[in-house]
Amino acid sequence: MSNSVAPAIKTANDEIPWNPKVRQKKQPSDYVVDFLIGLLVVAVVVVVVYPLWFIVIASFSNSALVSQGEVTIFPKDINFSGYTKILEDTRIWTGYKNTIIYSVVGTAVNMLVTLPVAFSLSRREFKARRIILFLFTFTMFFAGGLIPSYLLFKDLGILNSMWVFILPGAVNVYNVIIARSFFETSIPEELHDAAQVDGLGYFRYFMKIVLPLSSAIIAVIALYYFVGHWNDFFTGLIYIRNQEKQPLQNVLQNILLANQMTTSGGGSDGRSMLERQQAADQIKYGIIIVSTLPLLVIYPFLQKYFNKGVMIGAVKG
Repeated sequence: MSNSVAPAIKTANDEIPWNPKVRQKKQPSDYVVDFLIGLLVVAVVVVVVYPLWFIVIASFSNSALVSQGEVTIFPKDINFSGYTKILEDTRIWTGYKNTIIYSVVGTAVNMLVTLPVAFSLSRREFKARRIILFLFTFTMFFAGGLIPSYLLFKDLGILNSMWVFILPGAVNVYNVIIARSFFETSIPEELHDAAQVDGLGYFRYFMKIVLPLSSAIIAVIALYYFVGHWNDFFTGLIYIRNQEKQPLQNVLQNILLANQMTTSGGGSDGRSMLERQQAADQIKYGIIIVSTLPLLVIYPFLQKYFNKGVMIGAVKG
């Protein structure tokens, strides 16, 4: 019996090997699709970026021109009187200091509580984890209400103090669920087995192996917590009476309300009323920039981690 090998059948793909560096010739329909996609991307960018850009240019443009609709893309009649009135108020520096303290300390407490809790709930050998997670999730849909919360904080002695910004929100259930999902799906169980062989307990395994491999989720959750503390307005409005402990958001609200009252109060001179209204509008735009600028500065440094973290659980394989 012959042991000869049958000759290989040549195909068009065999004659012209595929080269990933060689681009295929585009059809006219491909150019149409590319154009439509590019047009859609440009439209989305404009819709997202233009409102922020408008607030920026309106904050140092002539407010009369802004109200008349003449300021659209570029600032006109540039002046910084709004920023001058905002920054010359000494309360704003106290508000900045308070908000930075509340945000930094609050985020640190959040991370110290959230990550260990999420790691514990991610361990399959922890038998009570489903019951505890159910109790956590229950609080996302049912809360005690404003009056019981106020009475509770009063009994705890944290009213009118920095701890009212930190302790009640030490754990966010949504962030716990995100971190738990990350620990379950992204940290191989083989690492825990190897750690046990080396004599590491749960605490040392968590500190020396899990946390160094979780930089993406740590950055994302820390950003969520920091933004939440920075934008916290309701807590200062309800639970803080000492003006020296007011956060930035409440200080800016007081400045804005004071200028609005000045605008609406007294004076029969129509021109002076219009000037005061224009100044109040400029202060309003300036307050938006002053309150959001620190977050806009911080975000680019965490963007690469944020992009990784938001995709957690989206693709698994």
